[in-house]
Amino acid sequence: MRIRDWDRNLQIRLFGEALINITFWMFFPFLTLYFTDEFGKEKAGFLLIFSQVFSVAANLLGGYYADRYGRKRMMVLASFGQGAAFFIFGLADSPWIHSPILGFICFTFAGMFGSVYWPASQAMVADVVDEKDRSSVFAVFYTSINIAVVIGPILGGIFYVNYPFQVMVIAGFICILLSLLLIKYTRETAPNLVSQDAALEAPRLKWYEALMNQVRDYKVIGSDRIFLLYILAGIIGAQIFMQLDLLVPVYIKDTIKNATLLNVGNWDFTLKSEQLFGFVLSENGFLVAILTVYVTKKMNTFRERNVFMVSAVTYALSMLLMGVFGTAWGMIIAMAIFTFAELMTAGLQQSFISKLAPEHMRGQYFAAASLRYTIGRTLAPLAIPLTTLFGFQWTFYSLTVLSLISAGLYWVTFQLFEKRKAEAI
Repeated sequence: MRIRDWDRNLQIRLFGEALINITFWMFFPFLTLYFTDEFGKEKAGFLLIFSQVFSVAANLLGGYYADRYGRKRMMVLASFGQGAAFFIFGLADSPWIHSPILGFICFTFAGMFGSVYWPASQAMVADVVDEKDRSSVFAVFYTSINIAVVIGPILGGIFYVNYPFQVMVIAGFICILLSLLLIKYTRETAPNLVSQDAALEAPRLKWYEALMNQVRDYKVIGSDRIFLLYILAGIIGAQIFMQLDLLVPVYIKDTIKNATLLNVGNWDFTLKSEQLFGFVLSENGFLVAILTVYVTKKMNTFRERNVFMVSAVTYALSMLLMGVFGTAWGMIIAMAIFTFAELMTAGLQQSFISKLAPEHMRGQYFAAASLRYTIGRTLAPLAIPLTTLFGFQWTFYSLTVLSLISAGLYWVTFQLFEKRKAEAI
């Protein structure tokens, strides 16, 4: 399905979200460094966990309110709120004000608004695109994000490092611009959405009641042993994947001050630590953008059990190499291995859930499966204070062990799944 044939809602979103994603990735990878510099590693790690708890709750509520009040309304509210949070964050680190705690509060609110935006935006695609074309539309948005991951950190290494206030203000302006574009040029797409008057007259759940209802839906996890093991393996795996934006930038800054990648005669290509991290992150985004389709196609020819296990072992190898080689080229090689581990299961995770879930419970299974990332994202910042206790090397070694444990859990998961299929025949 060509972009020019898309619904106008999606065309507007693709343009606006591309600008937001590029700007967002100009500063987001460097925020861990900002908070560790201002609060110290231990406090920064626990603050980031605290922030993610609110984002998890916002994500659960975002889906509920997108169904009740509409996709457009929640996306407009979220993009405007995120823009205001970025703008105030910029002021908190401006020539006139220096308030790290205000910056952290704004960072938390920005994450919450982003979590509200996400389920509404995904639902809008399902509302306006035929089932046969949805995967291609989602793929375009996914590719757009990864292009931003390539461009953003490189620009951030040049601009955000030197002009943090200006970059944050621009990010806030672009988010608010997106909210205005959504108001003017998009329509509501939620099916069977009741009128505003009817919505007001209907029984209204308090926010904590809506949250508890969403949490209650996850009881499906405890009733399916195979699914529970899959979730546990995914949570452990998420600990490793999330370190790309948490432990890796702190590690590079503390161990690699200046990195000379090339040296030819009197000319050399040298990067500061922040620029090296931007380069490594862009390497990840570039490889994902160009290899996702190819690697996914190749992985479909192998048994799912083997793909998931080898992916986890490959993650373990990348963590081991990062801990052993504290050099620029060592990080570049380790990141290439890390990215290959990411790509191996990129196209298989959702398909396995659809095979595992009973047809009448697919919605619950997919919702519960998102806990792999929400819980993983909440626990991952613990790696930062651990470096103070054990050092970077042993922290990377512990992540290596965790990844090997997830490989074992995947082996048990798929053994039980294959046994279930055999019994069903």
